[in-house]
Amino acid sequence: MISTTEVKRGFIVHRNFLSLDKQMELVESIREIVRQAPFNTMRTPTGKKMSVKMTSAGNCGWFSDQRGYRYEPLQPDGNLWPPISPLVLEIWQNLVSREKDPDTCLINYYEANAKMGLHQDRDEKDLSWPVLSISLGDEALFRIGNTYRGGKTESFWLHSGDVVIMGGDARLCYHGIDRIKFGTSNLLRQSGRINLTLRVVS
Repeated sequence: MISTTEVKRGFIVHRNFLSLDKQMELVESIREIVRQAPFNTMRTPTGKKMSVKMTSAGNCGWFSDQRGYRYEPLQPDGNLWPPISPLVLEIWQNLVSREKDPDTCLINYYEANAKMGLHQDRDEKDLSWPVLSISLGDEALFRIGNTYRGGKTESFWLHSGDVVIMGGDARLCYHGIDRIKFGTSNLLRQSGRINLTLRVVS
């Protein structure tokens, strides 16, 4: 399939950026990360259980509990987070920067009924760097809002192998996943969707 590029509200969407072979390699590298840092089901600061399972790789990992949203240098069990896969870093280097690598890679796993409400990615100290998002597995309905809560939103489907860059004026736009089309991809053994987001934290 031929890779194409779209711009939606400042979000740069690289369609079919990753070949099927590259997607399969990425999934294997993620399985190795998950063996070292298993998925967690986190809670929001209000105590609500998230439907998406999460883990991280890199110098720090994203975390959420009653203390709030933040990055932690260690896993809950006290171990270091595993390193970011070179395959993932290669995508960042090709699309964002060869001079500075991301500090963390947040790994989200969406099962059949999982979703992600509209939110901003603003827990990073340096917001001048974009967030790079990689979709693997089932299709997902991605919603983009504004830099403030409310107002008109726009939704479109993300497919396995798509890569989205959220930077510039779009860096602080609200965004989320309304739902996934469970079973639309056989990339993952039990279907579902994996989303990787690469971030410079400080």
